[in-house]
Amino acid sequence: MRTQIVSIEDISAKQIVQWNEWACPNGKLISPYFRFEFAETVARTRPDVRVAVIEENGETIGFFPHHTAHGGIVRPVGAPMSDYQGVIAAEPSRIARKALVRAAGGSALVFDNWHQPTASTDPSATATAYSHIADLGTDGAAFLEDRKALHKDHFKKAARRARAAERDFGPMRVTLGDPDGTAFNALAEWKQKQYRETGKLNVFGIDWVQRVLRDLRRREGQEFSGLTAALWFGDRLAAVEFGLVGADIYHSWFPAYDPDLSRYSPGLLLLHGLMEQAHERGLRRIDLGSGGDHYKKYYANDTVALAPGRVLAPGLAALGIRTWEMTEQMAERAPGKLGELPGRLRRRWAQVSAFQPQLAPRLASFAGSIAL
Repeated sequence: MRTQIVSIEDISAKQIVQWNEWACPNGKLISPYFRFEFAETVARTRPDVRVAVIEENGETIGFFPHHTAHGGIVRPVGAPMSDYQGVIAAEPSRIARKALVRAAGGSALVFDNWHQPTASTDPSATATAYSHIADLGTDGAAFLEDRKALHKDHFKKAARRARAAERDFGPMRVTLGDPDGTAFNALAEWKQKQYRETGKLNVFGIDWVQRVLRDLRRREGQEFSGLTAALWFGDRLAAVEFGLVGADIYHSWFPAYDPDLSRYSPGLLLLHGLMEQAHERGLRRIDLGSGGDHYKKYYANDTVALAPGRVLAPGLAALGIRTWEMTEQMAERAPGKLGELPGRLRRRWAQVSAFQPQLAPRLASFAGSIAL
């Protein structure tokens, strides 16, 4: 095998077609994150996006979109904001990730949501997570009726909360699409408040993230785009979600709701409305992402295994990662929060480093998040 590292502009029209075909084994898209258009959208806002083109016997057999090594660490394109990561190929498990790391000029590949379904074991994975899929078929309303039959108590509670909201505020409605940006702006405000209150990194305050989301919003209505869904109680905006659309999949991405309305479970009611109207947008599957098993179990009828982890090759970045891991293991012997501190600092630094490739803004974001 031979690997070339190229810019996104160097990918030919023929290769784009092949890329998107491999992202759809048996004609079924794995995830919108695997479409060429996602890598292209991120590349318009970040000049460090590259594509590893893997060849064998003169034929292209795979693509790996990624960010160039910063501090020796290579990350999949859009990470950690991309909920699916991996090699786009007919047989991704054939492609050695350590070779990709070396070809990309790094000594470590760090990932959050690696998808490699043909691998029975993955020694580089540190855990296994499952993205929850609601396969709606052709009728989202009928799908919800089927789920109600399985989980009567959950849906009865949701119905009571919907009636209470309509009694207090007026008719409930869900809108798909946000041409004037009112709903998306509210989402951004709620999310940033949430990040401040929980001490998490303010993702919506990062310039390239804002530009990616703005670009995706402009695409709305296309085969690959963003989609803003909003729940209204009368004239009051209750919940908003911005998701990623590719082919017949909607991937839940950034949800938020008015915290003053939490007793009505607006996030769940928005999900119900989205499912009921999905067929109007040609959507047959809703990917709810990983985590949140406590409520996603009521809607998911399928799962996709994803893995966080890292691949290390000889070099300073790999040495640094191993040193931090040893420090964490030693610190775990300390009592209370002191033992957790190295791990917390490492995870926050890794997250900030992925979002902020340049050192000065990275340090500023890290200091700000630690201060919170």
